[in-house]
Amino acid sequence: MSILSWLAEQRIQEAMRSGEFDKLPGHGKPLELEDLSGVPEELRMSFKIMKNAGLLPEEITLRKECVTLEKMLAVCHSSGTAADSDRRELKSRLTLKRLRLQELMRQRGFENSSAFSGYGDKIQAQLTREE
Repeated sequence: MSILSWLAEQRIQEAMRSGEFDKLPGHGKPLELEDLSGVPEELRMSFKIMKNAGLLPEEITLRKECVTLEKMLAVCHSSGTAADSDRRELKSRLTLKRLRLQELMRQRGFENSSAFSGYGDKIQAQLTREE
């Protein structure tokens, strides 16, 4: 152990003994750790940075929009009150979003990635569950 590590450890121990950590927010509560095991390793850092900045990757946004359009279509079919032109327009928008998503995945080389495919399934399940 280097002298700096030893010194840091001593200061931490001293602060613990004096109770400086006792009144911190979240004291006594479990840590909320992010599970990034489903994210391919080469994407983890960029996804983390984007998440911290409040941004979503385009493929996530497209998946979310597809889920919303699918739900709108389901409501149109079940209610029977929507005009055929509304249904056709929703189907057209959904098709365009799906095509853009497929093209984006192909451009980024994710179409044959089993890791990203599994991650994509988890994203889809999360989006479907939340809304």
